[in-house]
Amino acid sequence: MAPPLDVLIVGAGPTGLALAAQLRSYGTRFRVVDRSLDRVRESRALGIQPRTLETLAGFGVSEELVARGNPAVGLRLHLARRTVSVPLFDLGVTDTPYPFLLFLSQAETEGVLGEHLADRGVSVERGTELVRLQRHGSYVDCLLRSKDGTEESVTARHVVGCDGAHSTVRAQAGIGFEGYAYPQTYLLADLEVDGLEPGAVHSYMTGDGMAFFFPLGSPAPWRMLAMRPSDAAEGEVTVPLLQRIADRQGAEGLVLRDPVWMTEFRLHNRGAARYRYGPFFLAGDAAHIHSPAGAQGMNTGIQDALNLGWKLAMVCRGAAPAELLDTYEAERAPVGHAVRRFTDRAFAVGAGAHPVLRFARARLVPHLVPLVRHATVPRRRIFRTVAELGIHYRRSPASTAGTRPPRRGPRAGDRLPDLPRGLQSRTAAPGWHLLLAGPPHLWPDERLAPVLAGRADLVTVHRLGDRSPWPAVAQGLVRPDGHLGYVARGARLDGLRAYADRWLPTESAGPREVNAARP
Repeated sequence: MAPPLDVLIVGAGPTGLALAAQLRSYGTRFRVVDRSLDRVRESRALGIQPRTLETLAGFGVSEELVARGNPAVGLRLHLARRTVSVPLFDLGVTDTPYPFLLFLSQAETEGVLGEHLADRGVSVERGTELVRLQRHGSYVDCLLRSKDGTEESVTARHVVGCDGAHSTVRAQAGIGFEGYAYPQTYLLADLEVDGLEPGAVHSYMTGDGMAFFFPLGSPAPWRMLAMRPSDAAEGEVTVPLLQRIADRQGAEGLVLRDPVWMTEFRLHNRGAARYRYGPFFLAGDAAHIHSPAGAQGMNTGIQDALNLGWKLAMVCRGAAPAELLDTYEAERAPVGHAVRRFTDRAFAVGAGAHPVLRFARARLVPHLVPLVRHATVPRRRIFRTVAELGIHYRRSPASTAGTRPPRRGPRAGDRLPDLPRGLQSRTAAPGWHLLLAGPPHLWPDERLAPVLAGRADLVTVHRLGDRSPWPAVAQGLVRPDGHLGYVARGARLDGLRAYADRWLPTESAGPREVNAARP
């Protein structure tokens, strides 16, 4: 009889594949199954945010994603009498190596992640669906059914539902999915468009709503997103219908042709009542669904997976206490709630049918948009929110400030900025990282070993620079996902030792590198 799995991943979309990549980097015993016979070939999600590229960089896939995608940094807002160019990500993203929104189809994203796993001997078991889950003590019996009808019983310590809005794991675990549906019907199409300036997002706004054209590249040059008009009969999505919508939205000069894929869909705003119930976890669309405003959905799901994966891996190999798994819901549920709230408000502004909103889109927006270019403070906040660089876990049980927290700079739970000698390019690698900042005579190199006892895989010493957000003397313990678990001011290591004793009670497995080179 095969030994129990550490983790069964149900669902092989971007969320499930990202989770599999992280578990593979730790050597965790897992399987990933998906009821679909093949990965998606149409585009669906199409934008990858800077923070997602950062978190995937440690697997070596971000550069390949960038090479295949279209890093658009501009928005062309077509109004009644003029077109306004609004830069995207020109403010507030100086601390990341990916200061852009990358347009790349979900099919390509899944392809890159799938190739990464295949190169490391991980196979996705497609055509295999989860039929039943049943808890027995500290394990879960999972009944799987393959495409030929053969059934298999698998035992796992943990089951992660990455299986979408109609999640079997969520239903089997008895977790509610609360929320509502929007009344509008939306149309999607990947197609050729003559007359559009390449390399930018184009938005056409009227009182009736908005139509968007996103630079996709593959499988077609453009993705169109628009609302089905109320006077358009329900039925098949056709190019003449899309052309009529474009013309009504003020895009009369465009010619739509040669569609690769067209569909319609309804939008929902729903969230799981819990992200964890015992051995069951939810991530991605299984935990939250919302409007596509801001390109947040797939990105939030991937970051769910990479928040959970290292915690499962470390608990399963005995390198962290079981209570570390409780921090998954504590950290990611607030993010899911915030994304649902943000996308709901953005949806209301762009598509709400209330007379006040229709009037604002038709009459006020043309006068207000030019002012946005000069409103640097709100633009910076909006861009960092959309780029997901501002996500923090300050209220997490696993975020601890020392007895002398820094008066300025990053706080416990914050994402570690991409400093000149920072760790951003390695945040997805196994292990915790110790970051020390301050004058050379205060670097306590000789005391690192007894404090960490081999529990941090990589020690990096950072020298303060002119652009550093760190205080004059600081120390921080950086989690595998690039967030600060512990940060304090001063050279004392008592707080660091206490934090490590709680969250890293034993020596971690895996390679260990010590880099104490002086700049």
